[in-house]
Amino acid sequence: MTGEQAVAQATKYFDSGEFKQVLARRVAIRSESQREDRDSELQRYLADELTPAMQALGFTLTQIDNPQAPLRPFLLATRIEQAELPTLLCYGHGDVVFGDDENWREGLTPWELKEEGDRWYGRGSADNKGQHSVNIAALEQIFAARSGSLGFNCKFLFEIGEEIGSPGLAQICRDHQELLSADIFIASDGPRLNADSPTLFLGSRGAVNVRLSINARDRDYHSGNWGGLLSNPGTQLANAVACLVNQHGQLQVSALKPPAISADVRAILSEIDVMTSGSGPQIDPQWGEAGLTPTERLYGWNTLEVLSFLTGNPARPMNAIPGNATAVCQLRFVVGTDWENIEQHLRHHLQEHGFSQVEVTVLRGSPATRLDPRDPLVGWALEAMQQTSGKKPALLPNLGGSLPNDVFANILGLPTLWVPHSYPACGQHAVDEHMLKSIAREGLQIMTRLLWDLGEQGEQLLASHRNYQQQKGAKQ
Repeated sequence: MTGEQAVAQATKYFDSGEFKQVLARRVAIRSESQREDRDSELQRYLADELTPAMQALGFTLTQIDNPQAPLRPFLLATRIEQAELPTLLCYGHGDVVFGDDENWREGLTPWELKEEGDRWYGRGSADNKGQHSVNIAALEQIFAARSGSLGFNCKFLFEIGEEIGSPGLAQICRDHQELLSADIFIASDGPRLNADSPTLFLGSRGAVNVRLSINARDRDYHSGNWGGLLSNPGTQLANAVACLVNQHGQLQVSALKPPAISADVRAILSEIDVMTSGSGPQIDPQWGEAGLTPTERLYGWNTLEVLSFLTGNPARPMNAIPGNATAVCQLRFVVGTDWENIEQHLRHHLQEHGFSQVEVTVLRGSPATRLDPRDPLVGWALEAMQQTSGKKPALLPNLGGSLPNDVFANILGLPTLWVPHSYPACGQHAVDEHMLKSIAREGLQIMTRLLWDLGEQGEQLLASHRNYQQQKGAKQ
């Protein structure tokens, strides 16, 4: 059998309606990880859906206890065909955000997959049940096409706590490096550039959240009696934030800016136009770093966003000077940013601008990652995607958002390739979440071809990757 025949077989499977039936069954499981009363449903997703699907492919299942969230264990499926074959690590998460049942459009429910035109509605259809189901289906097609073989070794790690920040994921990757060892990582999450463009991204921007607070006094005071005599924390904090990011959305803290965008990354981004994505809100073209295109601002630069700002009582404003004010800000950043010292950098900048009274507290953060776009594995994936879809795929050096890619890229040391099967307007984390049937079908075709080629050319591909990394290291 050829790669083209394997793709044709996968297409036939999809068009039979069987994939939809599998996804409908998985969407029906209310695996909301943010709720404490869904523990049995989360376990049921692992036991009733993922375990039998992977066992049917000859995988050995291992449950890994979560050291940080005992009720959110990990499931590792492992199939080793020959020790000398390349080993692929895949990843997916079976948990979803709150269903928000009462706010879905009339006729829709988060727990029943419903088809309307090209849309399959249901919670998790896009994030992430639909996406990892596509990849499992691709493994099934390869397994059938090769008469009970994949042609490579494979490990598939599932978690059920991604929507609560993936607690324990980094630690189990540190503690079980041999168990999770592999040669290459391929997974699917997040959106394509747009619905029509098959997309490959090589990592993600990092994110770190910081709370800024001013606690001037332990109570509010009447503005008529004390206005002009007492400092207003709300006013002060508004000005403090303004010295961090200006009225044009431009980051003002030099120490938190990234290195200049490289020529390689700039060339890749020059082929991407986020202004024509065809979905989502209308972009503000003059917002963000001066001298950069909108695409460069999203994928190649850092932004500081105000996520919340609270002073006084917004629901019932009183004629009083508030005693305190607080804001939560988020830095989205690319590789090369000194984000781990953000507290020091913010304190220094605020003090320089006369805001020494602002308290800075780092809440949480995750690193930025990016596989070198010149790596031979990138060219291989792009070529396979184009041959299969007949479309030029979009290459993103990193996703604009954040994923737990650092545990795979940094802790496990793997080259990471992400092939998303969703699109920006999918309703992810919102009501009326949906997966596009056309993207799922094309995604299955692409993943089947990638995995087929991995079985055919895996050893040569990985040799090229290692040679490139060695040459790159010798030049540095």
